Amino acid sequence: MIALMVLVWTVNFVAGKIALQHLNVFVLTPFRLELAFAVIALIYFFAPGRREARAKLRGNLRREDLKTFAGLGFLGVVINQGGFTLGLAYTTVSHSAIILSLAPVTVLLMARWAGLEKISTVKAIGVGICVVGAAVLASESGLEGFGTGALKGDLITFVSVVGYAAYAVIAKPVVGKYDTVTMNFFMFMTAAILLAPWALVEAWRLDWGAVGWQGWAGMAYMGICSSVLGYMIYYWALKHMEASRLAATTYIEPVLAIVLGVIFVGEHVTARSMAGGLLILLGVYVAERHGKEALPPAAPV
Repeated sequence: MIALMVLVWTVNFVAGKIALQHLNVFVLTPFRLELAFAVIALIYFFAPGRREARAKLRGNLRREDLKTFAGLGFLGVVINQGGFTLGLAYTTVSHSAIILSLAPVTVLLMARWAGLEKISTVKAIGVGICVVGAAVLASESGLEGFGTGALKGDLITFVSVVGYAAYAVIAKPVVGKYDTVTMNFFMFMTAAILLAPWALVEAWRLDWGAVGWQGWAGMAYMGICSSVLGYMIYYWALKHMEASRLAATTYIEPVLAIVLGVIFVGEHVTARSMAGGLLILLGVYVAERHGKEALPPAAPV
């Protein structure tokens, strides 16, 4: 199941790039998440066993948790997944994958800021190595390329990682209380409501007949496979296996994504991006290997 999750999320980089060749990013971003909510809603209401689960939920669902779900939907879906899609339009697969691998140390810093985690000397060294790696990666584009270059996409992608980090910290108290389908339903419902005006405006403007099948296929993959299937496996894995094993995906996903980007999108990986990526992965490894609990895996995309 973890191998399938890794495959789904790494292919998502390529699917996104292909979709962006046929769909404007401002169309793809809300459409992908509206589609994901539609699929989650079908599962929530019609999957076998869901009637009993909903009946049980009515007696246990707390108003405070609904507020938490709304916040998680904004951070974990709108900012994380929406930011990933938006950032991918301006940067490369390799940069996007490497920046997303910063998620574990970003969660660590967010948890420290919230007073939930102490940062040891070794973890601080790991964070420092990640910062150096990120600086090397960012220097490849330079500030002069911010308007249209990869640096703009890199920063948007990093904002999506920060959204995931905040989401991971806030979600910890409620993850064990509700099943995976329920959590995803309320989170994606929040995102669907927030993005509905944007989606309707873009649907009105869109020349539907001009979009190639590759655009629709890429969007369908991102909305169904990555947002729904990948997330389902992710939450299931968090409940049924050690966090340290799940965290290993942090090192696998960016490598596979870079390879797929070279093969299917024709991207070229520079020495500077490789150096920055290796430093980031080394920093994550140093921080992750020291402590009682492993850091969480890279941000879902």
